[in-house]
Amino acid sequence: MIDERQGVVISSEQLGQGDRPALAVHCMLGNARAWEPSFALLEDRLSARVFDLPGHGRSGDWAYDETPGAFERLATQITASFIDRPVDLIGHSFGSSVALRLAVAAPHAIRSLTLIEPILFAAIEGAPEYDAVAADQAALSALLAAGQHEAAAKAFMAQWGAGVPWEALPEHQRIRFVAQMPILGNAAAANFSDPGNILRPDGIEEIDAPVLLVHGQETHPSVPLVCAELAVRMQDVGTATVPGAGHMLPLTHPESLADLIGVNLDRS
Repeated sequence: MIDERQGVVISSEQLGQGDRPALAVHCMLGNARAWEPSFALLEDRLSARVFDLPGHGRSGDWAYDETPGAFERLATQITASFIDRPVDLIGHSFGSSVALRLAVAAPHAIRSLTLIEPILFAAIEGAPEYDAVAADQAALSALLAAGQHEAAAKAFMAQWGAGVPWEALPEHQRIRFVAQMPILGNAAAANFSDPGNILRPDGIEEIDAPVLLVHGQETHPSVPLVCAELAVRMQDVGTATVPGAGHMLPLTHPESLADLIGVNLDRS
């Protein structure tokens, strides 16, 4: 389906024919197709709406806005526009920040919440893991400020990609990733500044739906700590580590992810 939401042409589709409505938000530089392997295994349980964020997949371009947090705010508004009844909300990486921001703002709209590889680094400020990932962000910002978008894309994919060397990626993907760097710059900064005030007092605590926090065993050391810091503020929460998985586990470990999503469905 192609329609306009928040002034952007958005491509979306439904995966599955189950009784439960679900909504999933993909990661930065990804697209809705990343959900297909996992949701194929849940097609009898979920009717999942997946969509391409602005500037991703088959959706329209993002009209660049240098306002801090502008892309996260737009992504959250678009995600909210798909909800007309309580849903099983699922997010990966940047999509987890969007899902959590929405759950804090409207907990009544969430039946269950699954956050995969959450990267809300503001939650771990002061920890050594925060300092390390903040240094990476500073280096990325410097490359973007210098107009070195290909170098920025290469560095980002080396740390947060699926383990495929930059030179081994198809040329059209490399071109696309380089073009998406202005989006990445705005979105990545929000991981540290929390423009949606997700971490405000008594915000996360108001989520009464079952929450599952998932990270890969081989992911960046900051991510398990983010999961732990979020978990202590939640009413009904489980955590899971996927053996052998890195940051892109929806692509690399879809069967394990489908099993875990199913566990959270059973809790709600």
